[in-house]
Amino acid sequence: MEDRDRIPPGMSPEKYKRLMAEAKAPYKGLRKFVYGSFAASGAIGAFIFFTQALAGRDVGSALPNLALQIGVVALMVFLFRLESRKTKK
Repeated sequence: MEDRDRIPPGMSPEKYKRLMAEAKAPYKGLRKFVYGSFAASGAIGAFIFFTQALAGRDVGSALPNLALQIGVVALMVFLFRLESRKTKK
């Protein structure tokens, strides 16, 4: 049976397609927003720890924190791209 045969009466095919995509991957928009927010937070933190390291202020603590923030940004970029790749398939 084709998708066109299952469209409820009174519903446009575009709306039906959008609703089916949401049913297959719920909260995709929310997840992408969270990934973007965490990446922005990590970038701000990385900038702060980078400037602290450049200033020579508590370098022993700033460098591990900088590495952690860069790792957070990298992870969020990876997850965002993974989520976007699922959309294309």
